[in-house]
Amino acid sequence: MYAIVDIETTGGKYNEEGTTEIAIYKFDGHEIVDQFISLVNPERPIQPFVVGLTGINNDMLRNAPKFYEVAKRIIEITTDCVLVAHNAKFDYRILKLEYRRLGYTYERQTICTVELSKKLILDQPSYSLGKLTKSLGIPITDRHRASGDALATVKLFQLLLNKDSEKEIIKKSVRKIPKNQLDTKLIRILDDVPSSTGVYYMHNEEGEIIYIGKSRNIRKRLNQHFTNESHKAKKMRHDIAAVSYELTGNELLALLKENDEIKKNKPKYNRALKKDIFNYAVTSFTNEEGYLELKIMKSSLVENPITTFTTLKQAKNFMEMLTENYGLCQKFTGIYKTDTSCFNYSIKSCEGACVSEESTVSYNEKVEEVLQRFSYLNKNMVLIDRGRETGEKSILLIEEGKFQGFGYANLNHQINHIDILKNIISPMQNNRDAQHIIQSYMRRNKNIKVVEY
Repeated sequence: MYAIVDIETTGGKYNEEGTTEIAIYKFDGHEIVDQFISLVNPERPIQPFVVGLTGINNDMLRNAPKFYEVAKRIIEITTDCVLVAHNAKFDYRILKLEYRRLGYTYERQTICTVELSKKLILDQPSYSLGKLTKSLGIPITDRHRASGDALATVKLFQLLLNKDSEKEIIKKSVRKIPKNQLDTKLIRILDDVPSSTGVYYMHNEEGEIIYIGKSRNIRKRLNQHFTNESHKAKKMRHDIAAVSYELTGNELLALLKENDEIKKNKPKYNRALKKDIFNYAVTSFTNEEGYLELKIMKSSLVENPITTFTTLKQAKNFMEMLTENYGLCQKFTGIYKTDTSCFNYSIKSCEGACVSEESTVSYNEKVEEVLQRFSYLNKNMVLIDRGRETGEKSILLIEEGKFQGFGYANLNHQINHIDILKNIISPMQNNRDAQHIIQSYMRRNKNIKVVEY
């Protein structure tokens, strides 16, 4: 659990400042579960330049509660939480200073989103909250007021959690979770996970990831793990200290995230995805007569496939669908082995490319339509699908035919501006498995929106 904080102060000499406003959003990694926002009477004058910056003046604070009157609420909302702030050293110092004045020692673990951003969002001209959120397309209202800045930090921190593919942030949080008996532990875990689509991570007591999985219903899948009586399942249950999860909004992103993070984290109980998850590919070539042919081959022999398949049967079914839907010749899709005309020509379902009656220009236009629909070789495109919540869209970026990564956007200008889009995606490896996952999903889901640029 995280307490995302922003504090406005009077300014002045170091360690003589007073708090004028504080905002705290309690965040579970997915949504805000509690909040506290209040002006605070600092019992000292505000520096003029601070008044100009924040708009908070002495008159506004005359009847505001003093810090000792809000101190208990701050303790309550931040207990068992990691304190998160943009420039955390400042906000944490102010809190410790205020409590020291009351004779109380205030201690929390902290995370600084400036430091995290420098690690996970590279090459930004500035890491100030205002400029960084602008480059990411994150809306920010009431700039230099505690609530507006804290809420923008929540959105920034959620993006950073998505980009942290090695899960260092989550691992540190898991180490703080109290240890329970096995049965109690599993019940608590199931109570804390949703029945939604996403990726889940099993952690041991040290916070290390021991298993990664994906499901369209995370709670149901975990329940299957916890009731399975296999030797492996029993060992996993014994080692589990906690389960974290990330909602993805759709199955494509869950598959990609699972594939990418298993390869990066190498969990001890994951055996899947160590080998290629596809065996066959469809490729194209121009024959001696100038006609474009489609052919099923072993995927290991194809460098840039149009699309890929796990089984030969899937590949053949796909080729039959193309032949029928696009009016292709059975001879040139490998369905009908012949040196003369194909079977469909005899029943007048083929326009005669197999016997040179259909021109190469006419026939190749149909094959090009197939390539345009099912291949993203050399293309620049964005795949847009449903996100994790209402109003949010998932975005997947492909540049020059290479998968770059994915992220989420709430605003159209985040999608329409390629520089912003590149900043908000979580980079991923462009390996053969990722290509297969994307191509397979595009084949099966006609409703996914594709924007080429």
